[in-house]
Amino acid sequence: MLTLTGAGGVGKTRLALEFAKGLPGRYARVDLIELDSLHDDAPLAQSVATALGVGERAGRSGTDALVRAIGNTSRLVILDNCEHLAEPCAQLAATLLSHCPRLRILATSREALRVPGETVFRVGELSLPPTSTGDDPAALLRSDAVRLFVERAASRAPGFTLWRSNAATVAEICRRLDGLTLGIELAAHRVGTLPLGDILAGLDNRLFQLSLLTDGSRTGPRRHNGLTAAIDWSHRLLEPTEQAVFRRLAVLVGGFDTGAAEAVCAGGGVAPRQILGILCGLEAKSLIVRLPGNAHPARFRQLNAVRACAMERLIVSGELDAVRRRSLDWLDSLAELTGGEVFADQAGGPLTGERDNLAAALANANGGDGPLSDRLALELARVYYQHEQPSAARSLLDGLLRLPAGPGLGGAVAALATRVACQQTDLAAALRLGEQAVRQERTRDHPAGLANALDARAAARLCRGEFAAAVADLRNCLRVVSALGRREDTAWCTHHLAWALLQAGEEVEADLLMARCLPVLAQAHWSRAAAALHTAGAVRLSLGRLDNAEALFGEVLRIVPEASFHALYPVEGLALVAAESGDLRRALRLYEASAQARRRLDTEPEDPWRRRVELTAARARAGLSAAAQDAAVSGGRRLRGDRLVAYALRRGSGYPSSTSDATAVVVDQFPLTGREFTVAELVAEGLTNRQIAARLGLSERTVATHLDKVRDKLGLRSRTRIALWVAARTRDNS
Repeated sequence: MLTLTGAGGVGKTRLALEFAKGLPGRYARVDLIELDSLHDDAPLAQSVATALGVGERAGRSGTDALVRAIGNTSRLVILDNCEHLAEPCAQLAATLLSHCPRLRILATSREALRVPGETVFRVGELSLPPTSTGDDPAALLRSDAVRLFVERAASRAPGFTLWRSNAATVAEICRRLDGLTLGIELAAHRVGTLPLGDILAGLDNRLFQLSLLTDGSRTGPRRHNGLTAAIDWSHRLLEPTEQAVFRRLAVLVGGFDTGAAEAVCAGGGVAPRQILGILCGLEAKSLIVRLPGNAHPARFRQLNAVRACAMERLIVSGELDAVRRRSLDWLDSLAELTGGEVFADQAGGPLTGERDNLAAALANANGGDGPLSDRLALELARVYYQHEQPSAARSLLDGLLRLPAGPGLGGAVAALATRVACQQTDLAAALRLGEQAVRQERTRDHPAGLANALDARAAARLCRGEFAAAVADLRNCLRVVSALGRREDTAWCTHHLAWALLQAGEEVEADLLMARCLPVLAQAHWSRAAAALHTAGAVRLSLGRLDNAEALFGEVLRIVPEASFHALYPVEGLALVAAESGDLRRALRLYEASAQARRRLDTEPEDPWRRRVELTAARARAGLSAAAQDAAVSGGRRLRGDRLVAYALRRGSGYPSSTSDATAVVVDQFPLTGREFTVAELVAEGLTNRQIAARLGLSERTVATHLDKVRDKLGLRSRTRIALWVAARTRDNS
């Protein structure tokens, strides 16, 4: 027995029928039994027997008659739409399968039937195009959802096709419908009647969406006359407590875990202890979906069309205002958890993943919420800042800055606005806001707020190149934070001071400070650990300790999420190490890979770091021939994801095989550093230690040390054998 499960309108019935069409001759008979019109009090076995043309005989029940009729024949029975008859369907299937050895059952249901031996296949939503695809028709047509929309729209409006002028709109329609087959078909059905822009706009309007996603096939199942009808069918099968939770979840537009659902949905006859079981039931019935990933606790969401129907029922129930108030209170309780943070702007907290829920709650808050709304607006601005969305953050902060200054938020708004202005490179505003934040915090006795304001003003001064003033601010900040006795915050401020000292040319003191704070921050959240490791790597790079710097940048790359812009800093750091080691081709390749990724993510590094990286890239270009430049640039632009990480960390699969850059090809196959291999290459060219030192700008003693390491690692004593080894590696990888 195979059961296809999934949300209403996802395409279970169609998949079952297409599967059956592909089985010519495999079964003596294939039968489709449609159960949607059957009431839950109707005798299922008798109805199935009637559909199969099996008559009852005296003394035999419907089940007995079916068993006798099917017997040992090879037969496929499709039980379509079992969810409202889950228990009787399960009992009938178990009985038939235990008595009819060559019978196969294919069922469609919004939840598994839990029959012994049942295999459950969840029919997922159609694949959607990544947002990075833009308006490229060829790339968008690799998405199942877009292909279905275009096919159905063309059948409705002959001549319809995907062009650059309409591709982005079609893709966004498919995304808004979460790849639901029926929803896409119904939306495409409107092409020719409505412009694509109006269809997309309609999906943002709850009432219009409900009317837009109707008028399905006249010949299809009645439950599929519209997506709303399909969802309504599922809703009617829920218990009253499940219906209550189902409609209340509609306010959580950004998804939810069990804790959020308990806070927002419990009450009114639903006990908190029931929530987990109800969520499991709603997921089993395909009315909520689990978000991908291994988040703990598990996170769920309602598909957009499902949420529109749930919101309609929430409004009808008269609970909307009360549930929205619970949502605000829940978000406020999460904000309380980070209320004691000194550097809250730079610390991820429980609200980091609640951006959409925060935005929805604030959009629906009424004027009476006052201080609560202001506080949550600040929290939402922090989330936007952390997600590199400064325009959205600044819009919220500008509104808060226009309010009369009160003791509640102190200088926190101006401090965050300072950081946002730095992100936007509005450096005059950044310093002005930083000064305002410090002034406001000095008028109240709140050391944590003052430390945060000093740190923000220092950030503005760093961006402006006022390094001595930034160092002074951070020394004051460190004194304030140290008095609070908070180990991690003290380490974080120490790290910031080390970074400022590095910009001011005080690498030795910066190195001493990093030795003090790095052991603490290495145990912190990955974002803080990565920033501290990066600073330590940059300090060691400035001190000329290249092996240390490479190891530190490599460690950053290992701990940051691959898709995050944070992963680009260590790549650039490794490019700097490569350049300082004399491996200009590797340096340029890493730079180009990072620059390409930054353009894709639309993100810029801080000015001091950006200037250093760009100067190094320019130096690498100047030191390479035109052909070597082209090869390095081309190779770098091909490095993405796993291949980029592998190349940056000198692991095997990341290296492109190219005769123009043998160094990059072979360094993963032996334990030499980039500088050591460069020395080995020059030995192979017949250069003496003095000539190698002149070529690389090193002392003869340093070259001799590198050469000793090459000999020890390769087990080769003579220069001739080293030259032969280099030639063999270059030939093998060309």
